[in-house]
Amino acid sequence: MYLGLDLGTSGLRAVLVDAAGTLVAAAEHAAPVSHPAPGHSEQDPAHWIDCCRAAVAKLKAEASQALSAVRGIGLSGHMHGATLVDASDNVLRPCILWNDTRSNSEAAVLDAAPNVRDLSGNIVFPGFTAPKLLWVEKHEPEVFAKVSKVLLPKDYLRFWLTGEHVSDMSDAAGTSWLDVGKREWSQTLLDAGHMRADQMPRLVEGSEVSGHLRAELAAEWGISGPVVVAGGGGDNAVAACGVGCFREGDGFVSLGTSGVLLAAKDSFAPAPETAVHSFCHAVPDTWYQMGVILAATDCLNWLAKTLNDSPATLAGRLPDTITGPSGTLFLPYLSGERTPHNDADIRGAFVGLDIGSSQENLAQSVMEGVSFALRDSLEALKSTGTNLDSVLAIGGGTGSRFWLESLATILDLPLRLPAKGDFGAALGAARLAMVADGADLHDTMTPPQVAETIDPRSDLQSAYDESYARYRALYPSIKAALT
Repeated sequence: MYLGLDLGTSGLRAVLVDAAGTLVAAAEHAAPVSHPAPGHSEQDPAHWIDCCRAAVAKLKAEASQALSAVRGIGLSGHMHGATLVDASDNVLRPCILWNDTRSNSEAAVLDAAPNVRDLSGNIVFPGFTAPKLLWVEKHEPEVFAKVSKVLLPKDYLRFWLTGEHVSDMSDAAGTSWLDVGKREWSQTLLDAGHMRADQMPRLVEGSEVSGHLRAELAAEWGISGPVVVAGGGGDNAVAACGVGCFREGDGFVSLGTSGVLLAAKDSFAPAPETAVHSFCHAVPDTWYQMGVILAATDCLNWLAKTLNDSPATLAGRLPDTITGPSGTLFLPYLSGERTPHNDADIRGAFVGLDIGSSQENLAQSVMEGVSFALRDSLEALKSTGTNLDSVLAIGGGTGSRFWLESLATILDLPLRLPAKGDFGAALGAARLAMVADGADLHDTMTPPQVAETIDPRSDLQSAYDESYARYRALYPSIKAALT
């Protein structure tokens, strides 16, 4: 048996799978997020430990025999978070999360430094880890002086599991301290970010052994044998492992809290000027490119909360089939945007509201606005030479047929839906644990069976293209209105 742990922003998901990758049991536990100031987003790392203990306790109650046979654990986690610990491994402050934009000015300075883009392969976004440490150096110097190690969120969870300070290539690629082409910490990048090599964790590939489960935890969970803990990876890279996306031409779109359009690459081919991310994959000698929007299903969550409704109810009011674009446009920049704008200050907007606009109209506009933003990511990927013929569609937003048909038509890409099953980052983490325990990578990370394909609506293509053109033209106007 193998245990996959996916540490998300809103909580932790744990899955138990057998050696064939079949789901045996699953459990989740929520974690709170705090926003102590505008643009700030933080979590107490102690909540991650609480989540893991609670989720594994649920698995033990439901499937104790299966849990006792675990031979490997894999980890997935939200990227870019800065968890700072001192020489005694005490947490110095709450973790600054990926969607925190306070280090906007520090990111701009670092991004302009010599060789930073060349070595890291990316624009230095405010959400990345390195500018967060520059912010701490400036605003919390007493904390900065005590930093012994910087751990990414899932790597702090790993430390609790194993006692080891270790990260993997895919997660480390989002720090702006890693030479992404060479897959090693860069002294040049560390110097630019005022950091030292000894403050970095040891690096392994996501499919390698990073350590072993502590004996105390194994006893607590009722596990008898030794348990390897795989390197794991950043959430999107591990999700790609869950759907077998690691060959050139493979891709997926994720409608989760944030939105992602990802394409696997056989080589490192950065194009930072496009605001496309170029990161190491969670498997050796492989990379990926992706466009990222900061709010996808989060936009529908926001609308539902504002209307005192639920996202599922709002989505359920829309039909399964699209009939054409809404007359109202929505810009989904509720927390700023990454691809293609790299703009922490831009904010969202409804344009074209009418006195007759209903909740259904607003929900449609939100789904289309998120889809248009993902079209921006697709155009950015195309500009780097990346071409996709179709993509797998995953994430919570895929529960809406209306959203799927809208997205397929706006992207002009067939969307392949996996057959029923768990194909997210938790499964990918379990697969990495299997490989770390000796399984063959290619035999393990197979693509899922496709239940159906959602094709673009060719009869409505031109109408959505025209609406997308109007959407694209709005960004400069909204930007000007905010400055």
